[in-house]
Amino acid sequence: MASASRDGTPGRRREGGNPRSSDSNNARGKASGKGAASRGAAGKKGAFAGKRGKPGAPGQHPSSRKPHRKGSSHVDVESGKIRLNNSKPARNQIANGEGEGATYVADGMRLQKVLAAAGVASRRGAEELIAAGRVEVDGEIVLEQGLRINPDTAIIKVDGARVVIDETKQYLALNKPKGLHSTMSDEQLRPSVGDLVAERVMAGQRLFHVGRLDADTEGLLLLTNDGELAHRLMHPSFEVPKTYLATVRGEVHRGLGRVLREGVELDDGPVRIDKFALLEVHQGESLVRLTLHEGRKRVVRRLLAEVGFPVIRLVRTDIGPVALGKQRPGSIRVLDNREIGALYKAVGM
Repeated sequence: MASASRDGTPGRRREGGNPRSSDSNNARGKASGKGAASRGAAGKKGAFAGKRGKPGAPGQHPSSRKPHRKGSSHVDVESGKIRLNNSKPARNQIANGEGEGATYVADGMRLQKVLAAAGVASRRGAEELIAAGRVEVDGEIVLEQGLRINPDTAIIKVDGARVVIDETKQYLALNKPKGLHSTMSDEQLRPSVGDLVAERVMAGQRLFHVGRLDADTEGLLLLTNDGELAHRLMHPSFEVPKTYLATVRGEVHRGLGRVLREGVELDDGPVRIDKFALLEVHQGESLVRLTLHEGRKRVVRRLLAEVGFPVIRLVRTDIGPVALGKQRPGSIRVLDNREIGALYKAVGM
């Protein structure tokens, strides 16, 4: 059985070839029966030797990287045994995955994240499935957390059925220019976000924007067809922070940050910011940066106007872990795996 250390590096495999049979129940029996005994003996000399700093078996990949996640050794195995498997099995089940076993890929994606992206379970749920011996990679059951794999080439099975890696999901970052409305189509035929992604929509991609920016506000807007992620990013209970650069009329004093952090009463309730920085004061105007997790309509403009500094220009630069950077106005870029994974982590997926 494959055993991976906390940094995702595989340990020593058992002698005797592929432990996986075609019967998924039999495989789980091995995980809880004979496999458990062999893990107790071989695991101490192989996979777990690296954790104590002792040399492992030949073929191991020692690593000094930070452990996968604090507390991952306390994954609930019993919950994993009864957890529902929400994956959609692949139509083509010809590939049996009987190869050389799970292969560690240094820059790959952690197995639990791959399973979460495929809709099998949440990331925590995927960890429970792994711990319960229900997940197989390239013909080998993986029991330890954090194994890094190449999701494009690895054959992954849960309960004996091959898992579909959903390649239809889209995650895009748009730098919305001023004057563009945050709608996919506008009844009054005004310029909208939908105009920038018209070709993608015509090609069959169903995209929608995560949150809104008013027409006068520029900056980062996320586009996706991942409904669950979009819902969580917009829901106030997940408190995903958003950062803005605001040019305001008037010379801001440094005490304004304290006022905004303590809270300001608006007509629809109080608003508090998380962070504030005064960046520049010049000729009766000020440039400030503020971070908050509010999502109410025009909340930044209303907040600054309420304290006496009306907004001249407003740009959203960050949504959670995703930053606008040097992306030019009107351009769209595809989020990389690191950014997508960070968004999932930010909303507990």
